[in-house]
Amino acid sequence: MGVRRLAAVAALAAWAIAGVAQAAPKVGQPAPDFTVTTFGGRTIKLADLKGEVVILNFWATWCGPCRKELPLLEAYFRIDHKYGFQVLAVATEDSLPDSELKPIAAKLTIPFVKRMKGPYHDLDAVPTNYIIDRSGMLVYAKAAAFNLDDLNRILIPLLNEPIPAPAPQPASAATTSPSPTLGAPPNSALADAGPVPR
Repeated sequence: MGVRRLAAVAALAAWAIAGVAQAAPKVGQPAPDFTVTTFGGRTIKLADLKGEVVILNFWATWCGPCRKELPLLEAYFRIDHKYGFQVLAVATEDSLPDSELKPIAAKLTIPFVKRMKGPYHDLDAVPTNYIIDRSGMLVYAKAAAFNLDDLNRILIPLLNEPIPAPAPQPASAATTSPSPTLGAPPNSALADAGPVPR
């Protein structure tokens, strides 16, 4: 009886591990769900961002390419957030403590993530970026810093895609309002500059 129980536990563990492996982010597949809590205290799920183009940017304070990439992502966000573009900046655990990250987060309009749940933590290097299109498909996953040409090449076609129509709701379903734009920048010249040339 002990052998059967051990075999059942081993089979269950193997099934659970296989399930986790299937949930890992894979380009061309629906993006695995995630939940983040920002330094501003907001809880955001992938479903809240449906219809938007999303970059999950994993970075570290000690990473030189990350420190160059973050201001570029900030500028791109300020210009194109009104077209359904979101960036969530996730500092790795070996970065500064939250108390030292909070002042950096306060200076930028990109939502900085304090906590994240989801299968996106297995990183080979930083920066690592994941891009999710408007329909929720993972279209990019790479450990490398973006430059402006990379962002334009990848994001302009995605931002030009139509926003998918919402799924019809049953007549008894409650109507909900769309999620507000995350981290919309305060009145700034960059925010009113218009889209990146297409």
